[in-house]
Order: sequence, then C-alpha cells, then structure tokens
Amino acid sequence: MRMIVRLRAALMARARPGLWRDGTIIRADLFGPERLEHHAVSLAQAQTVTPQRLRVQSLSGRVQDNAAVLLAAYLSCAQSVQGGSTISPAAEWLLDNFHLVELQLQQIKDDLPPGYYRQLPKLATGPFAGYPRVLGIAWAYVAHTDSLLNGPVLARFVRAYQTVQPLTIGELWALAITLRIVLVENLRRLADQIIAGHEQRQIADTLVDSLATSAQPSHPPAGAGPSATVRLARIVAPLDDAPLPLIVAAQIAKRLRGCDPAETPLCDWLDDRLAAQGLTRDDAILHAQQRQGASNVTMRNVITSMRMLSDMDWQDFFEEVSLIDARLREGSDFAALDFATRNMYRTAIETLARRAPLTEAQVTEAALALAMDGDSERTRDPGHVLIGAGRGALEARIGHAPGIRLGARRLIARLGLPGYLAFVGLTGAGILGLALWAAGATGGAVPVLAGVALALAALALAFEAGMALVNLVVTRSVAPRRLPGLELARGVPPELRCLVAVPILLTSAREMADSIDQL
Repeated sequence: MRMIVRLRAALMARARPGLWRDGTIIRADLFGPERLEHHAVSLAQAQTVTPQRLRVQSLSGRVQDNAAVLLAAYLSCAQSVQGGSTISPAAEWLLDNFHLVELQLQQIKDDLPPGYYRQLPKLATGPFAGYPRVLGIAWAYVAHTDSLLNGPVLARFVRAYQTVQPLTIGELWALAITLRIVLVENLRRLADQIIAGHEQRQIADTLVDSLATSAQPSHPPAGAGPSATVRLARIVAPLDDAPLPLIVAAQIAKRLRGCDPAETPLCDWLDDRLAAQGLTRDDAILHAQQRQGASNVTMRNVITSMRMLSDMDWQDFFEEVSLIDARLREGSDFAALDFATRNMYRTAIETLARRAPLTEAQVTEAALALAMDGDSERTRDPGHVLIGAGRGALEARIGHAPGIRLGARRLIARLGLPGYLAFVGLTGAGILGLALWAAGATGGAVPVLAGVALALAALALAFEAGMALVNLVVTRSVAPRRLPGLELARGVPPELRCLVAVPILLTSAREMADSIDQL
C-alpha cells in the first residue's frame, strides 16, 4: 500500500503546471439539450484560434500519466478489498469495470499517433491555450453533462457550435478520441479523490483506534501515566496545523456515534475543531455523503459513456454533423456514393485547404462551382475536380501549392511508360556497370573482347534485376488508387443495370450448378 501511495505521489509531481495542475473533478452546472446548445454558441463566440504553436504538455504524455495513476488506484482498491476494508461505491465501479478502462486506454494509444493534433486549430487564450480547439469543446460537453454521453445531444451541441465557428474535417474526426481522453482525465481525478478519501478515513480510524486501545480514566492516580487529555493532545497534534478535513471529521463522528462525551475527550475535541470552522458533526457527515454520492454518479456516468463510445457509429455521427457533407449532398449526388468514395472527396478537400489560402468550406464551394461548368455528366460531378482529371484546374483556381513530394510523384506519373522504361534502363545499366567494375577490381585487367562478352552475357540479367528493383520501389512508394463507387443500398437501379458475360466451359451439370452459385 505504501509503495502504491509513493507511486501516485511521484506521478502527481510529474504533472506540469497549467491545465493539469487542477485536480478538481470535471463537473459543472448540469445542462439540458437546449441549454447545451446555447452554451455551445457562447463557447464558439468566446474561443479564438491562433496559427502560433504554443509549448504545452503533450496529450499523449498526459494520457500515459493517467494510465499509471489509474492502475495504481485500481491496485490500491484491490488491496483494500483483500484486506477486509470497506471501499466507496465509486471505487467498486472502478474495480468492476477496469477492463473497460484498459480498453479505452488501448484505443487512445492506437488512435493517437505522434502529431495527430498537429494540423488541428489551436486555442489562443484561456486554460486550453495551445491545445486543440476540439479539446475545449469536448471538455465543456463532459463538464455540463456530468460525463454522460448521449449521441443525439452531442450532435445538437456540435451543430450549435458550428453555427458560429465551423469545425474542420479533422476536428470532427478527432472528437471521438478527444472525448475518450477527457473521460480518462476525469476518471483519473475521481481515482485521486477516491484514494485521498480512503487515506483520510484511515487516518480517522487510526486516531480513534489508538485512543480506544489506550483508554484510561480522565484523572488517573499519581504515577499512572499521562491522562486521556494529554494522550489525546499528543495523538491529534499532526492535525492541529490546518483545518480539519471534513472526511476525517465525518469518519471520526461515525466512529464516535453512541459514545458518552463525558468519557470520550475526542468528542469535545472534534466539536471544537468543527465549531472553529463554522460546522457541526452533522454538517461534516452530510458533506461526506454528498461528495461520495456525487463521485458515485460521475463514476457511473464515465463508465457508461465509455461503453457508448465503443458502441457509437462515428461514421454516421460525422456525416450527420459535417457542414462539408451537407453542402456536397446539397450540390451534387454525393449521398449516392459509397462511404469510401465520400471519404476520398473529404480527404481531397482537407488536403487542398491545407496548402491553399482558403478554408475547407471555400474549397468545397470552388469545387462545386467549377463542376457546374462541366460539359458532361461526368465532369459536372465535383469528384472530377477533387479526385479526377480536373483537379489541376481546381488547384489553379484556389491557389493550391503542391508540396515537393506530391510534385515529384506527379512528374513521374506524367512520364508514363517511356519514363518507366527509362528508369528500368538506367537502373539496369547501373547494375551492369557496377558488376563490371567489381569484376575488374577483383580479377585484374580484363581483355576487351572478354569484357564485351561478359557485358553481353550479363545484359539480360542486369536489366531483369533493374526491372525488379524499379517495381519494388514503385509498389512500396505508390499506393493503389481506389476507384469511386456508388452505395447502391437499395439495389441496382434499372438505368445502371448491365449484362456481364463470363465465358466458361460446361463439362457437367455439377460444374454448371457451381458456376451459378459463384455468380
């Protein structure tokens, strides 16, 4: 137990000042759906973003600290149960559902690669300055719902926020993992409160037990040792330098319930200490019960929300709240495409806006406007300028500046088959030249005719090796390109139906039946 407490203290000492120094539970006034929408609007009006990068503690580092603290709290609660001690209901929730907490931590680790938040807009001021704007949004939602996630309410909250400040595609995708991070942060604070409360109750129990085991008359005979009043003063001396923690007071009051104040000096001491703080024993007990009840509710909500996070379909949620999706559905047949193709459109918009002096919404409008000028049904689809042959025209219109890597890939692609053969020839010639140089370096001078014969004999092998090497580089550096597709959720409509002829040899009735089954 002492080792776990020391580990927890060391982890708390590692926390840097700022946002993470405050260990208060993430809990504020509880809002209903309508009040949450109003708060989202006011939050969007108050939050400002900055292009500057402020130096803050990384979220991944904080998540690692939280994981270590939660593990220490879990082990501490487990040891308390094994030792026969009583734990709070919130601690029981942590013990019973720690496997779910570990699953969330693993999900965060998998979905939070280095630099995940680098491209997201950062807040300029406030307690979240330097952190992604989506962290402030998730924090506000968790605080004003007492950590209870509700999909439709969250969608209304995000849509209300975007009436003032539209969120980027990356921010909307990051909302799920950010909610997980905030819930884990709140769980860590609850765990700190659980362990601190357990330690304070142990202090109270130790104090009461030590006085009970050494009970003597208040006025002992001469030479009988210190009186009860003197012993009490010695035992409670460490608690006299600061206000008495209410959890300690409540636990002492519970233990002394039914005791005779005339025979228990600790009763008078407790009443005097609480009176100095303007409280009574009933006030201390009520405060402890309220705190325990609130922690129990919040812990239950956190665990419930973690389950809902794993069950929610975030693809549907994204497309429900995305303003880019709504505009594309309004201006084209975007809704008829399958999810992979829709995601290709969104990725193209996100990439174009990143290297252009326009927002994602402006890039979307430019793509739709350019598609309207098309002279065929194919060119009038925004995909023609987003992921098709018309992308160059869109880049020129929005002032997009492709990076060096993208420019090099496009140059190689324009070379086509002649470029491919040229690379194969150069690579093969290089391999052949290296082989001839190695042969001359190791075997001395080679006659001219022998060298020519050797070169001719190795020519085919060198160019075959060069082709294999070029093919390897191409397959490792160029990803396969997915073809756009339609969702066709209700089947193939009549205007898109066609007949596919598959030539086969039918040698038996069994083979014909198998072919029909494969179709």
